[in-house]
Amino acid sequence: MKFQPLSNHVFIEAIKEDKATKSGIVLPDTAEKEKPVLGLVVAVGPGKASEKGDAVPMSVKVGDKVLFKKYGPDEIEVDGKKYLVGEESDILAIIE
Repeated sequence: MKFQPLSNHVFIEAIKEDKATKSGIVLPDTAEKEKPVLGLVVAVGPGKASEKGDAVPMSVKVGDKVLFKKYGPDEIEVDGKKYLVGEESDILAIIE
């Protein structure tokens, strides 16, 4: 299914983080799961309208690797695949 977000919404595919700590300790699957904060942008809306009615262009684009607020985006499922959907303001940084 193809989809196009509206306004300043962004669809993000979460990137799973390593199951090992920096010191090499492997975390089991039963360890408490935190919400992801790293992801790949898969779809962006056209941008939010300004007070004059003009579209304000988005800062992110499809393919950007981003850092986002832990509890900002909502989780949804489309065709059996999970995505995080939030507003551009939920994104904290683009990782290069």
